[in-house]
Amino acid sequence: MASEDPATASTSPLAPRDGGRTPASGKTFLGQPRGLANLFSVELWERFSFYGMQGIVLLYMYFSVTDGGLGIDRAAAAGIVGAYGGSVYLFSILGGWVADRLLGSERTMLGSAVLIMLGHIALALIPGVPGLAVGLILIAVGSGGLKATITNLVGTLYSADDPRRDAGFSIFYMGINIGGLIGPLLTGLAQQRAGFHLGFGLAAIGMAIGLTQYLLARRNFPDSVHEVPNPLPRNLYGRYIAIGAGAVVVVVLAVVTGLLTAENLADVVVGATIVAAIVLFVFLLSSKRISADEHSRVVSFIPMFIGSAAFWALFQQQFTVITIYSDTRVERDFTDLPLLGDWTMPISWVQSFNPFFIILLAPLFAALWTRLGRRQPTTPVKFSLGIMTMGAAFLIFLPMVGTTAVPVLWIALIMLVATMGELMLSPVGLSLSTKLAPKAYPVMMVALFYLSLALGTALSGSLASFYSEDNEGPYFGTLGAVTIGVGLVLLALSPRITRAMRGVR
Repeated sequence: MASEDPATASTSPLAPRDGGRTPASGKTFLGQPRGLANLFSVELWERFSFYGMQGIVLLYMYFSVTDGGLGIDRAAAAGIVGAYGGSVYLFSILGGWVADRLLGSERTMLGSAVLIMLGHIALALIPGVPGLAVGLILIAVGSGGLKATITNLVGTLYSADDPRRDAGFSIFYMGINIGGLIGPLLTGLAQQRAGFHLGFGLAAIGMAIGLTQYLLARRNFPDSVHEVPNPLPRNLYGRYIAIGAGAVVVVVLAVVTGLLTAENLADVVVGATIVAAIVLFVFLLSSKRISADEHSRVVSFIPMFIGSAAFWALFQQQFTVITIYSDTRVERDFTDLPLLGDWTMPISWVQSFNPFFIILLAPLFAALWTRLGRRQPTTPVKFSLGIMTMGAAFLIFLPMVGTTAVPVLWIALIMLVATMGELMLSPVGLSLSTKLAPKAYPVMMVALFYLSLALGTALSGSLASFYSEDNEGPYFGTLGAVTIGVGLVLLALSPRITRAMRGVR
């Protein structure tokens, strides 16, 4: 990473006054600032609950009532999952705005964690569609707020030119995936043995553990994390309350009149996300509070945003198409296993392949970036390689087209390749969003990165409606080839993008 001017070295007004460097006492967490340990633990338990719930919620929707589900059409259920996942990242904009203008990152993160826990409790205790709706809405709003703010808090631990920065985000990302590994394993087993609501209950318990741990260590954070970077004037409170209430009324009317349905929900979220991205880019680029260098950096993020959305449109299908594929196409029945005898692997366990590979590979990638130091590839090059790798993962489905029962290890191979792509894009993308952020809007830039995930995740739900067992070849082949093409275009543009980043690599 190239050094920046002292005036722009900090990416956030919440950054420590020592530039994010390790205190003189020498206390570190895996060679990183000590504060990373607390944030690592909070995110681990939040991801345990999030992925534990997400591992079984699609099955809960389309399984028959006699099997403990809701009996929703499979394609519509996949669309709902995609729309919900996209909404999580879409709500990161709201969380970022609240953090930047009302509460600060730390208080916003705490309130968001409470909403997440309440959402899992609703799924566990309220039966039927009402419990599903209340639970998913609360979790989407809470997860959006937590995502944008906790990433910004990690960014405050480092100066923009600290060579440990990408490695620190990779370690943080490993914590995410420890939770993501354990969550589907436990909730999937609970669902198989005792039903969906026990699985959702375990997710609620996991979030409660994370929240308790954070409250016990909360006092150890410096007072600066409570600062509000750009406070909203009191005389504008009424205007924004009216805007929020109006938005809720519009959504309710759309549902009541039939304009918003389960079948078109993912498409609506895709459209809303595109509009939100345009508005946010225009807002940042037209703000008088950003410098010329910051303006150029925001522009440089536009092609990265598009590439990131293309990546997540495929990657997030592990919660839509790949879940369906695992239910209908993967051989999960095993016989004569030691100690287990005849055993059927829970469907959701397939979703633990990705976090398992992250745990194995994230330290290697972190060590690689640290060892290369300033010789490592620029972020645009990492992005393009990650996108092409994700496209290649989808092409690996093709040899299994027409196979009666796909081996579990074949899905493991696909997720291994996808995970390698993820490690070249996602943790460095989080890091990049904090480095490119204008000083006046640090959390909003992180929210913009998550908005690319919102678009990709919602697209994963929309695309799922085109998948069936009969068209696997065209489906996986077309999406894989198009995504590789997107990566090649970004690779060709990477020198120009790097120059526009004005000293950020």
